[in-house]
Amino acid sequence: MPISRRTLAWILLFASPALFSVNMLAARYAVFVPPNALALGRWAFVSLMLLPIVGPRLWRNRHALGRDWPDLLMFGALGMWICGAWVYIGAHTTPALNIGLIYAASPILVVLLGRLIDNETLTAGRIAGIVLCLSGVAVVFAKGEFANLLAIRFTVGDLWVAAGSVSWGLYSVLLKHRPNRLDPLARLCAHSIAGSLILLPFTIGEAVLWGGPDLGDPRLWVTWLVLALVPGVGAYTAYSFCVQELGPSRTSVSLYLGPPYVGVMAWLALGEAPHWYHLEGIALVLPGLFLATRAPARGA
Repeated sequence: MPISRRTLAWILLFASPALFSVNMLAARYAVFVPPNALALGRWAFVSLMLLPIVGPRLWRNRHALGRDWPDLLMFGALGMWICGAWVYIGAHTTPALNIGLIYAASPILVVLLGRLIDNETLTAGRIAGIVLCLSGVAVVFAKGEFANLLAIRFTVGDLWVAAGSVSWGLYSVLLKHRPNRLDPLARLCAHSIAGSLILLPFTIGEAVLWGGPDLGDPRLWVTWLVLALVPGVGAYTAYSFCVQELGPSRTSVSLYLGPPYVGVMAWLALGEAPHWYHLEGIALVLPGLFLATRAPARGA
């Protein structure tokens, strides 16, 4: 018996943060790649992977795409350039603790925009859920010590990451408010092409000023492929589908699962054993997700 689209969306709601988390691990590994080049390679490969699959659909909708080119460039800039290269730039001077805490504010922005634009109900339960999720994220990144939060020192890189966080919030909301005839996979391909075009001049400028990536390094190509396949095609397609079926506010809150997922991945891939604060963070995030994503009662 096939599952419904809504059931699939709920499954992907919990899977997409794990896919996005691979981006953090890969980015920390790929410090040898310039930020804009890292983002360009990621989204150029996404385009190449998807074009054979969705090319006919894009061609059939070519006239609509021609009319929507400003929207495509906007999505490419928000979702692929700012959320990609800018975060990679910030990561050079910003510790992971700062990045995690700054990006934890992105779902709050989506919920607030949903309230302002869609007049979505902001119930006490949803507010409590967001607070629990934020608390869980803070516990994980502070390693269970409140003093670690007080010891945070902000850097110039934090501004780059904060811009990426705001950009992701806008991208999430506008996915719903700029609908078109394309399915999530074809839409991602169109956004990837637009993002690659935007990234290209910045990558060239980056190479001229500071040097480009070593194209003979096999690690570069492996990193590009992993970023394109997992947090690129996989995560963005799943996220877009969830936004369509469940709405941007409910979908964005699932990103609070990112820190626990990263902890598990670091344990499996890097041999870093989980600690008690990981379990405490998960214990806060899971009920927070339940409260923040459940539908409001009728008449609320």
